[in-house]
Amino acid sequence: MPSLLESLYYGHLLPEEQVVPKDPQYRQLSRELSEAMLAWREKLSGEDFNDLETLIDLQQKIQGMEMTEAFTNGFKLGAGLMIEVLIGSGPEGGMNPRQRPAEYSKASQ
Repeated sequence: MPSLLESLYYGHLLPEEQVVPKDPQYRQLSRELSEAMLAWREKLSGEDFNDLETLIDLQQKIQGMEMTEAFTNGFKLGAGLMIEVLIGSGPEGGMNPRQRPAEYSKASQ
């Protein structure tokens, strides 16, 4: 199995393809959405339904942008937390990268 760095380098890390909500309501809501779309297809004229699909596509593009921003911000936050844990943010510093966590807790007491 390749390392995360190798997977990143070769472009094999595709988080957006691996994001499927684990919430038990997800599949039910997805099914309801599909059923509603079928109902609207029957109610509306072909042109009106195309307009509805265009509107939904715009909403999905916006949601995609929001998901990208949320992922980027979450990644930066996680990286910042790791830097603070390892290096520290104040005069006391953080953990020496060569020091094991158990040794650090003893040294900081």
